[in-house]
Amino acid sequence: MVSRVEQEAPLVVGANRDERMDRPATAITVLRSSGPRILGGRDEQEGGTWLAVNEHGLVAALTNRPASEGRDPSRRSRGELPLALARHPDATAAVEDFVGRFRPKDYNPAWLLVGDAHSLYSLDMTGDGPVAEELPAGVHILENVPLGAPSTKVDRVRERLGAVGVGGLTGDALITHLRCVLGDHGMPGTLAACVHTETYGTRSATIVRISGAEHAQVSISVADGHPCMTPFDDAGRLWER
Repeated sequence: MVSRVEQEAPLVVGANRDERMDRPATAITVLRSSGPRILGGRDEQEGGTWLAVNEHGLVAALTNRPASEGRDPSRRSRGELPLALARHPDATAAVEDFVGRFRPKDYNPAWLLVGDAHSLYSLDMTGDGPVAEELPAGVHILENVPLGAPSTKVDRVRERLGAVGVGGLTGDALITHLRCVLGDHGMPGTLAACVHTETYGTRSATIVRISGAEHAQVSISVADGHPCMTPFDDAGRLWER
């Protein structure tokens, strides 16, 4: 997430969704029709989402902590968490409610980012209780490790992203470049940004741009497939009631 770096677009999000190829999903749809209206991808197996965006310009995204023994099917779906955050009008209110209501032991381990035009937070759901941290303005890259942990994949994405903001990429140029970064194959196998294997890979990619501060304008484009070869389509029509 690029948070409060560009004045005209205080939040820009680029995200790939990596998952088993046989797990049914919808890349972008209406997750909640009103109060507020929420768009995002839908996991058709459990009904949750990996990324949710509401009409107020709040974005909540999830990554899972891998486990050698696999997920515990007795726990609730992690896909509930971004949707719960996106029910709020702003990121601060979402986090305040979240830490008081949600318990990591009810879910398989995960990390989340939730932000809007004014703030960005990380949420760690891998310990005894949720840990929230307000993040400074800048570029924050989350994969399937704790935010800020050493990661060859994160280093590659940050290198490919290059300079953002003052003296670097902004506006439409940043969005165009993000599409290239999400489709990057510069690392081998599952370390690549865009993953291709027979049974697992990058199922879709999403770019969100929040423009304005007082009255957010939310644009979403989605590649329903590998972003290296699938065009990004504007999902703006889904805001219409």
